[in-house]
Amino acid sequence: MSGLAGRGRVVVALVAGVALTAGCRTTAGSSAHPGTDGARPTASTPAAVLTFEPADQASRVRLDQRVAVHVSDGRLTGVTATRTGGAVLTGSMAGDGSGWLSTEALAPGSSYTVVATAVDAAGHAVTAQSQFGTLTPTSSLRATIQPENGQTVGVGMPVIVSFNRSVTDRAGVEHALAVTATPPVTGAWHWMSSREMQWRPEEFWPSGTSVSVTAALAGVHAGPGLWGSADSSASFAVGRAQISTVDVTQHTLTVRRNGVVIRTIPVTTGRAGPKTATRDGIKVIITRETSRRMDAATTGVDPKDPNYYNIVVRYAMRLTWSGEFLHAAPWSVGSQGHANVSHGCTGMSTANAKWMFDHSRIGDVVIYTHSSRPLEWGNGYTAWNMPWGTWSTPTT
Repeated sequence: MSGLAGRGRVVVALVAGVALTAGCRTTAGSSAHPGTDGARPTASTPAAVLTFEPADQASRVRLDQRVAVHVSDGRLTGVTATRTGGAVLTGSMAGDGSGWLSTEALAPGSSYTVVATAVDAAGHAVTAQSQFGTLTPTSSLRATIQPENGQTVGVGMPVIVSFNRSVTDRAGVEHALAVTATPPVTGAWHWMSSREMQWRPEEFWPSGTSVSVTAALAGVHAGPGLWGSADSSASFAVGRAQISTVDVTQHTLTVRRNGVVIRTIPVTTGRAGPKTATRDGIKVIITRETSRRMDAATTGVDPKDPNYYNIVVRYAMRLTWSGEFLHAAPWSVGSQGHANVSHGCTGMSTANAKWMFDHSRIGDVVIYTHSSRPLEWGNGYTAWNMPWGTWSTPTT
């Protein structure tokens, strides 16, 4: 039976002491009013009628289907939904006792038993039972959230949700994601690829914002045979506002904290050329490492090429996936503040690099100006390079 069969109904009525059923078992329960045990409904007291969704014996029920119990001519007094093994499915009863609805996703490849009890206006009780089974997904979707739980980040850090599988039912997955900020900010999700979504505010995060992210993916349909397997969540804080600017023609790095210049550092950036010039645009610090080996072979440079290098640098702060860093470059101190001689990174003295490293965190913004080489989309945390109107337009 297909999952759509789960939308059927099971109706149970107690009339003249006889249980009339449609595919389920019914038993007379204890009366809600003492002294009426065994009393039969009369013409003036309609029997309570129970209805179940999914229908009794339904198979391959979708994991996002809500389990429901409804009653007419009566009031529900109790509903229990259990999975084989004893796990209880949570649900909520309507205030007037007219129905019950599950409040969590169904487990994959599982069997459920739902038992409901209702009474009519005269207190006559009826109990009914329904059973169904859920589908088994072909594959499972899981999510990883950045920033990590408990992390403090800079004002340019986007929320990043990465998936282990490609998502084709984007609307369903996006609906399962939520960002809550205190104080509130205007923001939106944007699909970076079929395996990654990012959320950013319209402007940089306000300093001191507290953020909670939830990915309620359990039971969410994400594509043919692909279903979310578990919920994920993370909470992080936004620290002080540090926004720096690198002017590649003036060879300076100006560091502003909460709008105030706290240091101006002489630097050298990439020398002129289609493969060496430093990219223009809004960048965000991705990682921080006290030391890092930089091997030009990882960017496709042949070790026999005159431009090949393989060195260990200190105080490296990554800005692009292609290999642009802020880092110490003691070998180019003579050019710092005067000329661009690097292979694309922003070099400074060891003392200045250590100061920058000690005063920076992941998510801090570094804006590059006056370069003719644009920053490629997706080469780092590039969310801020897209106009808000484009970013916030649904892509599903």
